[in-house]
Amino acid sequence: MQLGLTKEERYVAGKARRQAVPRASHAALVLSAMRDPLAILAEADAARLTELVPIRYARMAESPFAFLRGSVAIMAADLIRVASPDLVVQACGDCHLMNFGAFSTPEAHVLFDINDFDETLAGIDFTVDLKRLVASVAVAALEAAFSREKAERVARSAARAYRKSMHALAARSPIEIWHAMVNLPCEAKRIKNAAVRNRVQRLLERALANEVAEDNDNYPHLVRGGHGMSAIDDRPPLIYHFRGDVDQRHTLNAGRAFACYYGSLAPERRILAERYTLSDIAFKVVGVGSVGTFCAIGLFLTPDGDPLFLQVKEAQLPVLEKLRRSGRSGYSNQGRRIVEGQRIMQAASDVFLGWFDDEATDRYFYVRHLKNRHLGTVAEIMESGALEFYAALCGRTLARAHARSGDPVMLAGYMGKSEVFDEALGVFAMTYADQTTLDHTALCQALKASRSF
Repeated sequence: MQLGLTKEERYVAGKARRQAVPRASHAALVLSAMRDPLAILAEADAARLTELVPIRYARMAESPFAFLRGSVAIMAADLIRVASPDLVVQACGDCHLMNFGAFSTPEAHVLFDINDFDETLAGIDFTVDLKRLVASVAVAALEAAFSREKAERVARSAARAYRKSMHALAARSPIEIWHAMVNLPCEAKRIKNAAVRNRVQRLLERALANEVAEDNDNYPHLVRGGHGMSAIDDRPPLIYHFRGDVDQRHTLNAGRAFACYYGSLAPERRILAERYTLSDIAFKVVGVGSVGTFCAIGLFLTPDGDPLFLQVKEAQLPVLEKLRRSGRSGYSNQGRRIVEGQRIMQAASDVFLGWFDDEATDRYFYVRHLKNRHLGTVAEIMESGALEFYAALCGRTLARAHARSGDPVMLAGYMGKSEVFDEALGVFAMTYADQTTLDHTALCQALKASRSF
């Protein structure tokens, strides 16, 4: 933000950026002649748990959208060659459709927001997040058997919603922007498909009632041991305890780790966290892009047996570092980068967010509350049954997140009030969707040929 300038002056300054980078230019995708997507994926394998790498590729091979979810490094490399207007924000870094979700606040509100920040980084041009979002919309639309014309239209709707929301935010004061939020129950009433709308509303009601699903193998369950002790139930291959001889990358000094974690919390949050005592910790395979990194769940209990699940995720260097517009991020602890980036972008962050490092293995981690599993499926329902509505909702949500760290007035000035910018993003989305399909095919062929990469 250019401090000392009025909104009118900043709007003009944003508009002037079009001279160097015309809005229509965002339709282009310029790929390197030396581009090797599988080699880019393989670069990250060395930092992952070897036995889980095949699971990562198996998940990515399921569909072009699954491939896109696990290939943020490929898209980051592709965007290096694309001109940007240098309007920087705190970026999500991996802004695809399924990295948005629902959250319940202590005040019993259900908000819709970005929910994955492993790649978050400051100083990134706003178009990086937006291009990944619209590309994911196009890929999802094509997988849903939309015509190419309709798929492009839905991708444009995400860009249009972002642009219009940014204009609305530009008219507000900084503190109003900071307190802006997306109330999901209110948004759900606007879903045109009655069946999807009713299903989402029922799910929201169940989540707020704190009902528990019984058949989710990907969510931790408790088993009772002797003397009233509780532990996490093994549900391999997704949740399991390490046993026998393992190398250091498979272990974690939980006592030291959580002592360090408590030190990263604000005093009032530390008081809450310390009311629970660690009872058990188990490994948990998560997501697509995160498969192979160290991820665990800790079971914490009060003396009365009240459970709390905290998720521990390994934090690695962000793939967007090469896209940063000014210098390096300045974070020595990558867990802290993620936590602080999340707090900047989210309307209401998790009270248990914190970080720690593991000196023995030179690894960094962040900790968060394991989300309500009912709310975790809301995005999936909307994405599969009301894609155009969901795409626009994600676009508006991303605009709100970017406006907290960037200059919404300059962003609005650059994008303008016409649909030139939206149309360019729609073309880009379809071009990148086609490239994603080609890359996915290449991965499937390599796996079929048992190629080592």
